Amino acid sequence: MPHPFSASRRLLLAAGLAAAAIPFLSSPVVAEEPVKLKFTLDWRFEGPAAPFLLAKSKGYFAAEGLDVTIDAGNGSAGAVTRVATGAYEMGFADFNALVEYDAKTPGSRIQAVYMVYNATPAAVFVLKKSGVTKPADLAGKTLAAPIFDAGRKAWPAFAKSNGLVVDAVKWQSVDPAIRETLLARGDVDGITGFYFTSLLNLEARGVKPADIVALRYPDHGVELYGNAIIASPKLIAEKPKAVEGFLRAFNKALKETIAKPEAAIPSVKERDPLIDVPLETRRLKLALESSVVTPEVKQIGLGAVTPERLKRSMAETAEAYALPKVPSAAELFNPAFLPAKAERSL
Repeated sequence: MPHPFSASRRLLLAAGLAAAAIPFLSSPVVAEEPVKLKFTLDWRFEGPAAPFLLAKSKGYFAAEGLDVTIDAGNGSAGAVTRVATGAYEMGFADFNALVEYDAKTPGSRIQAVYMVYNATPAAVFVLKKSGVTKPADLAGKTLAAPIFDAGRKAWPAFAKSNGLVVDAVKWQSVDPAIRETLLARGDVDGITGFYFTSLLNLEARGVKPADIVALRYPDHGVELYGNAIIASPKLIAEKPKAVEGFLRAFNKALKETIAKPEAAIPSVKERDPLIDVPLETRRLKLALESSVVTPEVKQIGLGAVTPERLKRSMAETAEAYALPKVPSAAELFNPAFLPAKAERSL
């Protein structure tokens, strides 16, 4: 006679075996590997680099499935070259340097995907005692700057906008490290440089703010855009979602940086413990106020451009840089990866 519990035991055993088999029958969930991206800045780890470093330190890139490495740079031309050669997938560079590279290297297909500096930071600096108060007063003066300086290269545009001939000034080629020192000592009449860099460097060399005259290019008719996030054609073609994710993370960090600049500086100090925190906080604020948060940005949102102005600015760059052609605006700036306007609005 069968055992009275044998049937129920068999049912329980069968249920147990089925349950045990479920993990083996189901497809295991495997987390995707993060996409590795190498990103190059245009310059050192200073205040203006804060939004990029903040996005990294707060895990915004990681949340988008990205493993981003951020390296310091040695100038915008170098940043463009790094991306062009494939050494870096993305970078931060003067848009005008990209225009120049594309005109001289047809078919590079590098694109700017987020315009960070809505206005060029380029400016001419002189001392108040020189008597220079307006662009016309620069005629006959000697200006110092590195050959690759954005303000020097765009000087023809500044001159044209202010009724000066291109050779109205004489140029002295100098190393970036001694540019402000020469002006502070009175060895030259003026210099060109990024507004938020040369201004603070002059003060660091003992020049009082009241004794500095800054003629910012955007305030004197120059329509050039400034620095943008650029991406390689390979990344754009093969991993468009990575570009979108990078911009979402950066945009979030940039808005936080604009809201609380002081809170973003610690991320810079993480990368360079030797930075002067008050100095870099001020540099960051100057960059945001002069080049990022502009009247145009308040209308169209962060990262975007006005198509008509972009065409005019690129023509301005081509003429100033004596380029063989004016590259296509549609080919050099790609807005397709920008976050929605609501996310970019201030």
